[in-house]
Amino acid sequence: MSVRSRHGTPAATLRSGWARLGAGLITGAADDDPSGIATYSQAGALFGYQLGWTLLFSYPLMVVIQNLSARIGRVTGRGIAGNLRGHYPVWVLQPIVWLLFAANVLNLGADLGAMAEAVRLLVPRVPAWVWIICFGLTCTLVPLLLSHRLYVGVLKWLTLALFSYFGVLAVVHVDWGKVAAAVLIPRCSFDMQFWLMVMAILGTTISPYLFFWQATQEVEDTRAHPQRLPLKRRPGQAPAALARIRLDTLAGMAFSNLVGLAILIATASTLGTAKVGHVQTAAQAAEALRPLAGNFAFALFALGIVGTGLLSVPVLAGSAAYALGEARRWPVGFSRKPLQARAFYAALALAMLLGSLVNVAAVNPMQALLWAAVLNGLVAVPVMVLIVRMAADHSIMGRFVAPGPWLLLAWVATGVMAVATLGWLLSVAAAH
Repeated sequence: MSVRSRHGTPAATLRSGWARLGAGLITGAADDDPSGIATYSQAGALFGYQLGWTLLFSYPLMVVIQNLSARIGRVTGRGIAGNLRGHYPVWVLQPIVWLLFAANVLNLGADLGAMAEAVRLLVPRVPAWVWIICFGLTCTLVPLLLSHRLYVGVLKWLTLALFSYFGVLAVVHVDWGKVAAAVLIPRCSFDMQFWLMVMAILGTTISPYLFFWQATQEVEDTRAHPQRLPLKRRPGQAPAALARIRLDTLAGMAFSNLVGLAILIATASTLGTAKVGHVQTAAQAAEALRPLAGNFAFALFALGIVGTGLLSVPVLAGSAAYALGEARRWPVGFSRKPLQARAFYAALALAMLLGSLVNVAAVNPMQALLWAAVLNGLVAVPVMVLIVRMAADHSIMGRFVAPGPWLLLAWVATGVMAVATLGWLLSVAAAH
């Protein structure tokens, strides 16, 4: 036996840690989708390092709500929509599911468009619509052709694409003293644009589709591994399962916010210093980097957009299909063969098709993101309230209701999102 393969070696520890990561890591990485990249880029271009503290502030809020979502899935064997269907009236369930579906479709359209524009920066002769079709087909067909375990493995490896943004940091000049001060010491402003950007960052980091996705992936995990059962049926598995969920969520959300911070720092050090001003899309941020940071940083930034898009687009379409399928009592899940879950896979393909048509219809990507943000704002807070209530409900969770400190922090997260969402919606109304 080689030294590297023995228990206790760094290589073995690394492999063990990687094996324990799954839904939380993928969810966190998918949070940094092309629209999120655009948000962080705009924050860096407009305000320099000043908004770095938001990514530290939002971390515990993300962790608690994603942990509760995963816990609900692992304990009950149902996703968020499945539990809403079983324990709440139809008038609560249906608007949430359809608003989520619509928001995800608009977000899908914007992300596919951003991926296509990023590739065109590198291969300008191929039209954007060709790349949109290629990416849409790829993200639709891969889960149909691969087993669930292999597909999850592909998504896990795609998370590594986000390391490109740490690579960008390595080739730009960063004032790390100012970065540390911006992250650790919040500096606020009375400027309305400042607070709109704070709310945009919160809305980007805490998104409803991530709640639904992580919960359903815990359900999928019990289907993919016959020895694992919902904790209400197999309580003895609880200590190991809940510890894994905590680790997975802590690591996944930390990765998400570190990548977001890397993007903000990179654009603040280049676009912000050069007073580039408004950056509306991720592709625009990549293009603006080229004369300021060189071709290598530009290429890394553009490839990162494509890599994270290949991860986030299936998560967006998948969470929409899971929510709709559970609400309609369909057999759902990537662990099922296409013929066993025809309606679920049809919903996945429909979401991808409608997202592609957003681009064909020449909808402005920023307008698509604006309306996706509005719809997410309408869904996020009610869903967070319901998640906290479900996590504290003995009739749903049995003996595995969430601990009091987690529930308290979850209510704080919900209150913060309520204020941010109300402010965002009022600003949209005022602008129109």
